[in-house]
Amino acid sequence: EYDWFARLAYSHKLTQGDIEALLNAAVSFTPLASRCYSHGKVETEEEFDSRWVTYFSKPDIDAWELRKGMNTLIGYDLVPEPKILDSALRACRRLNDLASAIRILEAVKDKAGPHKEIYPYVIQELKPTLTELGISTPEELGIDKL
Repeated sequence: EYDWFARLAYSHKLTQGDIEALLNAAVSFTPLASRCYSHGKVETEEEFDSRWVTYFSKPDIDAWELRKGMNTLIGYDLVPEPKILDSALRACRRLNDLASAIRILEAVKDKAGPHKEIYPYVIQELKPTLTELGISTPEELGIDKL
């Protein structure tokens, strides 16, 4: 009884030398290209925080840059640190954009998800800034129940 390879060799009239050449080629096959990832420097948490604080602290930041930065930041798998949010809220104040400030707080609450202790901690850390800038939380405005 012939196996599939023997039947293939017989049907194509391959010699023993042809079969050996095919087997050697199959064994020695190497990929033509390989991809190497992660050769770049890994950013530390402190560098990440510093980069975003610097971004939101730009004196000439405009409303589009503020929204773009927050959308990018919220897209990461993390809840932003209070110091980053402080910088973003101050950018909102420079732009006189209360709506964006409230949206930032709502986004943080949403981002915390089932971890109910995160949002109160963030609000506690931001309370001096919120008071200084005259920004009310969604809870204080009563819009958290809508």
